[in-house]
This record gives sequence, C-alpha cells and structure tokens, in this order.
Amino acid sequence: MSSKLLPIASLPVAPPHLRLQNNLTSDPLLPSPRKLQDVQRDCPSVQRRARILPGNSHFSHISPLPIPFPFRIQVPDEQKDADGQWIEGWLSEREATERVQKASNDGDLELWKAKIPHEGPAQLLALSKACLRDCFPNLDVGDAFDLLGEPKLSPSSRAQEEEPAPHSVRDELTSILGGQSVLANLSEDPNLAYSPWSLRYCGHQFGTWAGQLGDGRAISILETPNTSPNEEGQIWELQLKGAGRTPFSRTADGLAVLRSSIREVLCSEAMHALGIPTSRCLSLVGLPEVPVERERTETAAICSRVAPSFIRIGNFEACNGPNHVFLFGAGGKLEKGWEGMRKLTEWTKRLLGVQSTLDMVKEVAKRNMRMCAAWQAYGFMHGVMNTDNISVLGLTIDYGPYAFMDIYDPNHICNHTDQEGRYSYRLQPTMIIFAIRALKEAISPLVGAEVECNAPVSEGWAEGADEEKIEQWKEKGMEAMKDIELESMKIFETEHWALMRKRLGLKEQVSSDPDKIVRPFLDLMDTHTMDFHSTFRALGDFRPSAPQSVLDRLVGSSCSLQARHAWQAWLEMYSERLEQEGCTDAERQARIRGANPRFVLRQWVLEEVIKRAQEDAEGSRQLLMKLLEMASNPFRPWGAEDGPEDEQLEEEVREERRFCEVGNREFLGIQCSCSS
Repeated sequence: MSSKLLPIASLPVAPPHLRLQNNLTSDPLLPSPRKLQDVQRDCPSVQRRARILPGNSHFSHISPLPIPFPFRIQVPDEQKDADGQWIEGWLSEREATERVQKASNDGDLELWKAKIPHEGPAQLLALSKACLRDCFPNLDVGDAFDLLGEPKLSPSSRAQEEEPAPHSVRDELTSILGGQSVLANLSEDPNLAYSPWSLRYCGHQFGTWAGQLGDGRAISILETPNTSPNEEGQIWELQLKGAGRTPFSRTADGLAVLRSSIREVLCSEAMHALGIPTSRCLSLVGLPEVPVERERTETAAICSRVAPSFIRIGNFEACNGPNHVFLFGAGGKLEKGWEGMRKLTEWTKRLLGVQSTLDMVKEVAKRNMRMCAAWQAYGFMHGVMNTDNISVLGLTIDYGPYAFMDIYDPNHICNHTDQEGRYSYRLQPTMIIFAIRALKEAISPLVGAEVECNAPVSEGWAEGADEEKIEQWKEKGMEAMKDIELESMKIFETEHWALMRKRLGLKEQVSSDPDKIVRPFLDLMDTHTMDFHSTFRALGDFRPSAPQSVLDRLVGSSCSLQARHAWQAWLEMYSERLEQEGCTDAERQARIRGANPRFVLRQWVLEEVIKRAQEDAEGSRQLLMKLLEMASNPFRPWGAEDGPEDEQLEEEVREERRFCEVGNREFLGIQCSCSS
C-alpha cells in the first residue's frame, strides 16, 4: 500500500466487504447516502427527529450538524401560519448538500458543505501525535502542528504571535473533524456509496432496562485502512463525538462541551500509553460560538474517536431486548430483530476473528475481563458501565465521569450520580459479568439454534419460529454458555495478578504472591490512606540492603509508629521475595519505572487544564499538546524526577514536576457528573 501522505478527504475507504454499511442494515427511512441527501434537501428534520427504528435496523445514515438545539429559528411573521416548509428550508440551507473542492483529487469520497456556514469558526485545539502515528500514518495534517505550537506547560506569550496563514490541508482537516464539512459518495453503486452514520443500540443503565438508546451525539464519518506494514489489514473507524442530533438523541442536543471533550481526548491517549485496551482520540476541535446548555451555559467541542469498531453489547440487546418490559418514551416493547441479530453476529465474528457464535461470546467476555483487570491494576474507574458502554472488542469506550485512583480506596465511587455505588472501583469486575450476562440473554436463541443444527444459522433462520421454539433455543443457548462467567473470572484473576506483579517489579509467577505480597500491600495503602500511584513508583527506589530511605518516603514523619512497623514488616517480606529473583537494583528500578506512571491524569490536572481552556481555548493549545505528550509517555521521568530542588530547575521542568504531584487534597477523590 502507498505510503504517500494524503489529506483527510482523500484517505482511502475500507474495501466494500469490510464496511459496516455494506454488512449491516440501515434505517429504512434513510436507506442510502443518496436518500440521505434527498432528505437533507427536501425534509431535513427527518434525520434529526428522535424515533424508534425497526428491530432489524443497526444504523442510520446521518450528517453532522453541530448547532444549538432547540434550533434557534426566527420564523418571519408571514411564515408563522405556514405548514413548516419554511423551517425545513432553514434546516436544509445548513445541511451539507453543496459539493466543494478538496485539497487533493485523490480518494473515492467527495467533500460537501452547507449553503450557510455553521455558527462561528471551528478551532483546532489539539492533535494526538501518537494516534496519528499508530492509526493514520498516511494522513497529511498540513501545518497543524505549527498552528498548535510547541508543547508547553508554562505560560507562553505565543497567543500574541501571528498564527500561520490559512492552509488548505489543515483547514480541510479542521473542517471535517469539526463537523463543518462532510465526506460522502452518492453513487447508486453500493460498492461506492458512502456517508456518515450513527449506531442504534439499547442497554441496561444502572441495572435497569432503558430501551432504545443509540449514538445520540456520535457520528462515524470514515473507515480507512492503516498503511503501516505491521498493521496491514487493520481498519480504523473515525467517529465525531458532539456532532449534532441524530435519530437516537431523544430530548438531548447532540452536542458535547469543551470540558468533557478535553477529558476524553486526554484519557483515551493516556489509557493506550498505559497498555489498557481503549478507543483512541485523534483531535479536539473547539466550537466557541456554539452554546451548550448544561448546569450552566458552556461552549461546544468535538473530539474525534478512533477504534476498529464501536459495536457494543447494547447492539445485541437492540435485536432481542427483555420480553416483559414496557417503557413509555423509550420505544415501549421493542420488536425483535432476529435477522438483524444474525447479521450483527456475522459482522462481530469477523471483527473478533472467531468462527462460531459461542466462541464469539467467549471472546467478548475474555477481552472485557482482561480490560477490566488492567483497569483495576492501574486504578482506573469508568463510572458508567452500562451495557451500552461495553465494547464487544474489549476496549474502554465512552469516557464520562471517569477517574484514576488517588488515595487508595477500593470502595471509591467516581460518579456522583451513582449514589448506590453500583460502578465503584471494587465492583467493576462484577459489572463486566453483568454485561456479559446481558449479552448471553440477548444472543442465547441464536446460540441455541446453532447448537441444535450444529452449524451457523442461515438467512431467515427464525422465520416461522413461535415463542415456544425461541424459548427452547434460548434454553439450549444458555446451557452452552453456562461456564462463561466462571471462565471469565479466572481470566480476570490471572491477568490482574500478572499486572500487579509487573507493577511491583516481580518477574516470576509465584502462587503465594497475591496473598503474601499484593493484598497486604493494597491493605496497607488503604489503612494508611496512601496515594495509589506514587506508592507503587516509590518502590523503584527500594534497596533491600538499605530499606530505610524508601520507608521514610512511604510513611513520612507524620505517620504513626504502628504504620511504620506495618510497612517495615511488609518491606521485609518484599525484600525476601526480591532475593528469589536475583536481579540487580538497577534492573528492578527500570522494570518498576517502566510499569508505574510518573505522570497520572489526576482530577486536579484535568480541572486546571479545563479552567485554562475555558478562559482562553486558543491560548491553551500548547498546554493541551504538552499534556497529550505527557499522557502518551507516562513513564518518562518528567520534571527531572531524580534531579535537583525546584529552584535549580528551568520553569518548564518545574511545571512538569508540579503536574506529576498528587496535588491539593481538595481534589483527592473528587466525583464528576455524567453531564457532558
């Protein structure tokens, strides 16, 4: 594959057989890109109205439109008694129905814009070099990094400098990633036709069936192959979060605020750098003139998410939800989508590289338990583990009121909406099991039918099957999947203890480690309210021949004699365990520092960068880029870790050191809301 750099509008589209819209079923009201544009011209409100889709539908073609909602339409007096056509015309002028020139003529997609530009400018605020390198090595971003400036924490006078002149490649990138321009091909040929889309899914929210949910503000705009030699065959889906209303927005506005968008961009890249399976983020684009009403009026932003797929457990629940639940305003009792279930299963099996549906469920469970083991090992709390937020690929997705552990507290709840602690740190593995059970419930009839015929089901597999037959298939399916939870917990424990050994600098697997080393270590942190991450990293300086220095760092001068004795006893056990491995102090320090982050994306760090960005978004570009760099390289010894005192350091290095600190105690354990 060519290594030529291409502007975003000229990136290749995935081959037809690897495109979601060629394999799954679209919304019958918007069945094709051509029909989508017809609707945009004639009756554009159709694509923005919340509605329930048929059971077999997986997605709806939709075009980004990040403008305030309710729409701020000033209807002329002479049109107020009309039949709504004036309003449809107002919307149509803001839909992307005008073909415009691309920065390059390469590629199969065309670039479209609205007759009337969207409200205000789109401002490129951040671009992840790591995501660009890993996922889009052939993407030309023009002079974007010149615009963003040198990554820097300390205050800069750059805001007063002249910005780079307009650049077609960078402007095209910002326009597309900011929802101002749209990529599409309106061909009648299904192998060429292409347009953005949003997924339909359902889910259990805080344990209760919530009916149809779907991508209420996320719109996928492209699937493109990775051109790196070691990633050949990998397809990346590019999705805009906060791109405007979709049929799944219900009463919401389809927008995202700058605050939550900053949180998602930074955490996605931080999680990847820690080795935790996650979706990625390529960019952050601010929309400073688009107001968003939350607890207070804020400004909008769009972050571009990246993953092989955003299919989640809720997609399967949409095909076969609970039988005895009726929800007013959420679709009532949703119709079954048995053919939709078959198509979705075939698509997901290909994504996971498995042959049977039973193996697919096992793989989904295995991947999610491994992901959760990494969450627990690195003190990450998701906050909203609803089944519609659990990826079938075992990726961390949908970053909301998340947090990384500060003072170690296994019962910590990071989401202040979660009053009962359903999604507390301690219960996260249990909640993954709940999601796996939801997947089993939804897909059990299909698994049972395959068990019965000892082969994959074919098109129309459930036609003519009555409720009794479906129930028989369900029972057979549940029987076939009965051991998955137990197997999943074993996978979790194996992965979790392996990661904890790694964080403690232990190479060899010893069966007594969990009970003799790891659990007592965690208990000591809990009992003596110690910081989770800095305590792990401090062990890198431990020397069995001179334990006193690390003991002083761990307990300090203010701790009780009891705490000092307890830590001294644990360090003696730890020292004995290290002697079994026979490595040098330097080797062990390198291992520990390579597994325990120097920089942690703490709540106080997020609050500071958000405050500065809200005050001056463009002026915060260098800060955002530096935090992206630190989040993408968390194990580096930022801030001259072993260097001199603060006053001997340059200002930027002092700031690095400050951003690696635990921070003010008022931010320790702070809870966030779901408002975003």
